[in-house]
Amino acid sequence: MMKKLTKHGNSLALVMDRGVLDLLNIDEKTPLDITTDGRVLVIAPVKDIERRKQFEEALAKTHLKYSRMYKRLSHG
Repeated sequence: MMKKLTKHGNSLALVMDRGVLDLLNIDEKTPLDITTDGRVLVIAPVKDIERRKQFEEALAKTHLKYSRMYKRLSHG
């Protein structure tokens, strides 16, 4: 499938066909994970929102708990 970007205000938008959206069970509320290797753009629905939220919360708690140690280690 070949697509062109569409002007959307000061940005560009990629318009997806309804069939593709339905196949992937994506709508306007679906969070998307966008990655690239510098050549290829990959757009995929976020697999497990709750697990990602738990990971981010744990990461934030760890950062708060160990931030002083991280600073000491980074300044060698």
